[in-house]
Amino acid sequence: MTFKKISGAGLIALAALTAGLIFADGALAQTAAPAAPAAAPAAAAAPKLDTGDTAWMLISTAIVLLMTIPGLALFYGGMVRKKNVLSVVTACFAITCLVSVLWMIYGYSLAFTESSMNAYIGGLSKAFFTGVTNDTVNSLAATIPEWVFITFQMTFAIITPALIIGAFVERIKFSALMWFIGLWLTFVYLPIAHWVWGGGFLGTAGVLDFAGGTVVHINAGIAGLVGCIIVGKRKGYGTVAMAPHNLTLSMIGASLLWVGWFGFNAGSAAGASPLAGAAMINTQIATAAAALAWMFAEWIVAKRPSLLGIISGAVAGLVAITPAAGFVNPTGGLIIGIVAGVICYIASVHVKKALGYDDSLDVFGVHGVGGIVGAILTGVFADAAINSAGKDASVATQFYGVIITIIYTAVVTAIIMYVVKAVIGLRPTEAQEEEGLDITLHGETVQ
Repeated sequence: MTFKKISGAGLIALAALTAGLIFADGALAQTAAPAAPAAAPAAAAAPKLDTGDTAWMLISTAIVLLMTIPGLALFYGGMVRKKNVLSVVTACFAITCLVSVLWMIYGYSLAFTESSMNAYIGGLSKAFFTGVTNDTVNSLAATIPEWVFITFQMTFAIITPALIIGAFVERIKFSALMWFIGLWLTFVYLPIAHWVWGGGFLGTAGVLDFAGGTVVHINAGIAGLVGCIIVGKRKGYGTVAMAPHNLTLSMIGASLLWVGWFGFNAGSAAGASPLAGAAMINTQIATAAAALAWMFAEWIVAKRPSLLGIISGAVAGLVAITPAAGFVNPTGGLIIGIVAGVICYIASVHVKKALGYDDSLDVFGVHGVGGIVGAILTGVFADAAINSAGKDASVATQFYGVIITIIYTAVVTAIIMYVVKAVIGLRPTEAQEEEGLDITLHGETVQ
C-alpha cells in the first residue's frame, strides 16, 4: 500500500512536521477561507445576524449529530455479529463525547483560527472558546452566531473518526480505540480541516470541498484502510461466517444518515439560501442514483439485489456528492451518483476480496473510494451558475488535494496506530475476541 512505500526518513520528517504544526502558536460555506485583508475599512458595517440562517443552521447541526448517534451507530451495529453490537454502539457514543470535549479544549481553535503557521495549522487563541460571546461570528459564516458555527463544525469532527472504526470493529480494545481517536483527531483531522476550510494551503490552492469529501471521507477511508491492516484480520476471517446480525437496524441507520446528510451538505451553505437548496437536491439525486447503480451492479454480478447492497450504495452516493454538493448542478449530481455506486461496489466487494484485507464494514471501499470519486468529479462537473467559487475548478487541483490527503493521513495514522500498539496494545485476547467484545470488554450482552 502507499504508506508502506514511504521511506523511513520520510516517516520521520512527516512525524516531525505534524508535531510542529499541532503545537505551533498562534472558517461555513465549507470552502477555503479568503485571505484576510490588510486592514478592515474603518466604516465597514458589522456583520448582521440573520434569524433565518441561524434557524437553518441550528436544525442542520442537530441532524448532523443525528448521523452519528444513532444513525452511524445503528448502521454499523446491525452489520456486525450479535456478540459485538454493543461494543460498536458504545464506541460511537463515546467518540461523540470525547470529540465534543476535545473540540472545546483546543480542536475548534486549531482548525479555525489563524497562527504564524497558518498554511498548516491554526493557533490556540480560542482554546476553551476564549473570546467567543453571543455577539461574535466566524468570517466563514458571518450571519449566524459563532456558537452555532462551532457546534456545526463539532458534529463534523465527531462523525469523521467515528466512521473509521467500521474498518476494524470486532477486534480492537476499547481503551486502544479511545487513545487512537483522541490522537487521530489532534494530528490528522484538525490539520486537514484547517488546510481545506480554515485558511490553509489546500483551500488557498483552489481545492474544492463543499462539505467534507476530502476532510471527512477520504480522510476517514484511508485511516480505516491503514488501521485494519495494522490491527490485523478478525479471528476466523475467511473461514468463519461473519454475516450481519440485524440488517433492519442497518437500514434504519442508513436512513437516518440520508436524512442527516441534508444538514451535512445543505447546511454547509452556512445559511438558508439558494445554494443550500442546490446542495439539498444534489444530495437526494446522487444518493438515489448511487443506490440504484450499486443494486443493479450487484444484481447483474451476484444474480440478486440485496438490502445491504442498496443501503451501501446510498451511503456511497452520499459520500461522493459531499465535496460537490454546492458546486454542481443536478445532472452532475446524477452522474456522480451513478459512477460512485458502481465503483464503490467493485471496490468494496471485489477489490477487497482480491487484495485480502479485512475492512470489516467497507470504510475504505465506500468512504475512501467514494470520497476520491466525488472529489475528482467535482473538478469535472463544477458549475459556476450554481456557485461562482467553482468557476476555476480543476481536475488537476482536485487530484492534488486527494493525493496530499492520502499520503498525510496514511503516514500519520500508521504512526499513531503503532504508538498505541507499542504502549497499550491494540487487540483483545483471542479468547475475548472469540467470546465477543460486548461481554468481555463491557460486561453487557444483547439478548
